[in-house]
Amino acid sequence: MAAESSVLELFIQTGAYLSGHFKLSSGLHSAAYMQSALVLAHPKYAETLGHDLAAAIKALPGIGNIDLVISPALGGLIIGHEVARSLGVRFLFTESDADRKMSLRRGFVLAPGERCIVIEDVITTGGSTMEVIEIVRAAGATAIAAGSIVDRSGGAADLGIPRAALVTMKVEAHQPDQCPMCAAGDPVTKPGSRPA
Repeated sequence: MAAESSVLELFIQTGAYLSGHFKLSSGLHSAAYMQSALVLAHPKYAETLGHDLAAAIKALPGIGNIDLVISPALGGLIIGHEVARSLGVRFLFTESDADRKMSLRRGFVLAPGERCIVIEDVITTGGSTMEVIEIVRAAGATAIAAGSIVDRSGGAADLGIPRAALVTMKVEAHQPDQCPMCAAGDPVTKPGSRPA
């Protein structure tokens, strides 16, 4: 697949490219939302996207050995698992604790020195990915790269490590107090997996 147009076509074909007024997990508002779960609900698409994203990560300069893939729940679960499967490595995920802070749970442990890649479905600001990178570093492991199916920041999100995306596009996002859709009185929808 690999071509950006093919990936976007999958989002359109499965109804995963939504238009409206959305509150993103970053808190920003946008007129477009990428509901990756609708694409990843199809195992063949998930497998193909995972394979292509794994290849894009391996093609980054100086990546070398990869010990595991780690993703934030919920959006990164399926694509992270598929990337790990394609690479033949272990897969872990973080999830929100009672205080809505990302953490490793379920007995998952990172060993000091393990070389990890962080995989997310969609990056807007990179906030969720950065939370996972911080967890990796706190455990003494190394986040060597990050990847996503879609980069909505147009390449602007800086994670401090190399990263790859199957689609890079600039989708406008606004602070709620500067949102033209809010100013027009359009109701906002919170479609993602994190609570509002």
